[in-house]
Amino acid sequence: MDAPASPAAEHRFPCDACGSDLRFDPGDHQLICDHCGNVQPIAEDGPWTGAIKELDFKRGVDQELSSAEIEETRVVTCPNCGAQTEFDSDLHAAECPFCATPVVTDTGTHRHIKPRGLLPFELEEDRARDAVTDWLGRLWFAPNGLTEYARKGRKMNGIYVPYWTFDADTKSRYTGQRGTHYYETKTVMRDGKRQKVRVRKTRWRNVSGRVARFFDDVLVLASKSLPKRYTDGLEPWDLSALEPYKPEYLAGFRAEGYQVELVDGFDEARAYMDRMIRRDIKYDIGGDDQRIGSVNTAVSDVTFKHILLPVWLAAYKYRGKTYRFVVNGRTGRVQGERPYSAWKIAIAVILGLILALGAGFVIANSQ
Repeated sequence: MDAPASPAAEHRFPCDACGSDLRFDPGDHQLICDHCGNVQPIAEDGPWTGAIKELDFKRGVDQELSSAEIEETRVVTCPNCGAQTEFDSDLHAAECPFCATPVVTDTGTHRHIKPRGLLPFELEEDRARDAVTDWLGRLWFAPNGLTEYARKGRKMNGIYVPYWTFDADTKSRYTGQRGTHYYETKTVMRDGKRQKVRVRKTRWRNVSGRVARFFDDVLVLASKSLPKRYTDGLEPWDLSALEPYKPEYLAGFRAEGYQVELVDGFDEARAYMDRMIRRDIKYDIGGDDQRIGSVNTAVSDVTFKHILLPVWLAAYKYRGKTYRFVVNGRTGRVQGERPYSAWKIAIAVILGLILALGAGFVIANSQ
């Protein structure tokens, strides 16, 4: 039976001095009012031990989590890329932050597992924009116009992107073969002459054994709005610095709802675990080469967290094409589409031909 959800969340905090909305300031880790300059610290919930509580995976799959772990947020779904992003109740139209498609907000709500933790933004928007322009500037084939367009800067969007993390205890039994290299000397004919050569061979021996590994915080992207190669390129994330979830961190930012369900997220995590287990087995087999025959893995004590990670996102439409760039909101690492300038490529080709012809001319004259 589904647990009743908390009311739809509104991540808005009025200024005590003027009533305007406060926003989270990444530089000082406090709430600030852009209207009057008033600052307000984020309230402490009491002593924190540094460990964010994990949730039981089976209870999550069976929808048996307590109502305190479920919430509803008002979202809009982009008709182009499918991103589900939270919007404030007084916002009626906007661009999708992921693909720059104009969208009109609706009043629908998204019922989901509440985030347990997040990494707060560390970079201000201007530093994130500088990171993008520096990145573009290192791409020689990037159009100058796009680089300048990014430098002048449309507003970038600070988005909290959803992820799952999974913990699991695994014990695996395996069978396989250990290969030991040895060498034999053989006589072969080369260019009409007999020559002795060393030939490597492998002697195989059947083996079996057990390996065990505890997996902690296997990270799985829970969004489908951005290419996974972009988000993977933003790693590593310092998950040891996770803060317990507080809506104050979202003030002035947007949060994307997860589109990868819990079960599907664990399937991806399990694929990663299986790869690591096979690596452990090969190490345990030892020798010079290894063959794995069978693997039987028992998985227990599976827990999970829904967390939010900070990403600055820019979606620029330049000469009819949309270019997307993402910036790690903690480290400034940049990923995105690599734009190419046709005339720069043409110049490079022409210069290459000139150099090749020049080199050919010099060689011909020297002979």
